[in-house]
Amino acid sequence: MKKIKAKPLVVIVILGLIVLGLAIAMLSSKEKPADKQETAGPRPALTVDTVRPAHSQLPIRLAANGNIQAWQEAIIGSELNGLRLAEVLVNVGDKVKAGQVLARFAGEAVQADLAQAKASLLEAEANAAEAAANAERARKLEGTGALSAQQIAQFYAAEQTAKARVASAKAGVAAQALRIRHVQVVAPDDGIISDRKATVGAVAGVGTELFRMIRKGRLEWRAEVTSAELGRITTGTDVTVNAANGTLLKGKVRMIAPTVDPQNRVALVYVDLQNSQDKAAPAKAGMFARGEFNLGTSGALTLPQQAVVMREGFNYVFQVGPEGRVAQVKVQTGRRIADRVEILEGLTPDATVVASGAGFLNDGDLVRVANTSGSATPAPSALSVRPAALKRTGHSS
Repeated sequence: MKKIKAKPLVVIVILGLIVLGLAIAMLSSKEKPADKQETAGPRPALTVDTVRPAHSQLPIRLAANGNIQAWQEAIIGSELNGLRLAEVLVNVGDKVKAGQVLARFAGEAVQADLAQAKASLLEAEANAAEAAANAERARKLEGTGALSAQQIAQFYAAEQTAKARVASAKAGVAAQALRIRHVQVVAPDDGIISDRKATVGAVAGVGTELFRMIRKGRLEWRAEVTSAELGRITTGTDVTVNAANGTLLKGKVRMIAPTVDPQNRVALVYVDLQNSQDKAAPAKAGMFARGEFNLGTSGALTLPQQAVVMREGFNYVFQVGPEGRVAQVKVQTGRRIADRVEILEGLTPDATVVASGAGFLNDGDLVRVANTSGSATPAPSALSVRPAALKRTGHSS
């Protein structure tokens, strides 16, 4: 009887286990499609903004090196011989005006020579007066037979000789007066004293250099330009010069050298520096300077600089495909202005590229595009920012 009663309980337990197994199987079958849906596709590597190349007007600039020199340097020397320098009135760096006294020689000897010349003139004038009187008497007696023709001729000759001696004495006085003027060494023009060799007490000879002066205080930049680039520069071209001490100077091309150095094929271009005399622009003669010639503007395709990535010495951008995958594209870059860089080769104007975060991507990565327009950001048109090196052709890579 006990065995017969236990069978319904076993059946109930077995049925419960079957129902529990079926429920578990149904639940597991519902969860598997959801997991498959979550892992069906790869996740994007990055969320990015895109941009298209913009058409911009960029400056064409030619870079060159050179030295800042004086426009003209006057050498002021002694015009007297054997005189002692009694006074030196200026020093290096002083600004002087035309005619200003720079130094004085001791003039006692010259004053004595002038007095002697004046005395010789008085003597010559007295002799001339006597000779003129004798010649006048001879003229009155001519034809009377009181004087021979030879005597009359001698009186006439003496008169002419006396006149010549008077003229010579006057010239001597003028020469000594000129020496008196040369006792004072004066500036031939406005300018700045750049060198001084004059020393009080020194006895200078004729032609001895006493001072050097930068005429008008004007400086110029002598740029070294290769013969291949020389044809791109014309007189009047605007130039920006950056001196070694950081001074920025504006200038214009004044002259282009008519010859090219046969050794290095370089010609000099002379640039007048417009604000070289400003106290706020302390450029000095002899400084090294780098400058850029402004050769106008030209159209270019540009991208933001952060869109261009440099890897292994080459420049790349990441072009976004229609399915959100990026392709690494090698490009050749050119001029740079503000945050824009010129694209010379490797990209079409309608391409869509990653605008930022490109440095974190690899070729073939999947990205999520945050902006949908992909329109180009406006490029700056103000061309006041210094570009990169121009590769001697107006472009850089």
